[in-house]
Amino acid sequence: MMEDLDSSLTPVQRVDDVPRISRALELAVREALRDHKRAGNPVAVWRNGRVEWIPPEEIPDTPEESDG
Repeated sequence: MMEDLDSSLTPVQRVDDVPRISRALELAVREALRDHKRAGNPVAVWRNGRVEWIPPEEIPDTPEESDG
C-alpha cells in the first residue's frame, strides 16, 4: 500500500512527485484489473485505433502487493 502523505510537503511538491504519482496509478490499475478478473468482468482497452474487450480469463494475473 502507498505510504502516507508527507505532511511537510506542499501541494505543489506533491504534484511534482512524478515517480510517486506513477506508482499510485500503477497500483490502482493493478487493483482494478484484479477486481475485474475476480468478478468475471471484461475490461476495455484501446488497441489498433479501436476499443477491444478483454475477457476476464485473458486478463493477466498480477502479484499481490506486499505491505513492506
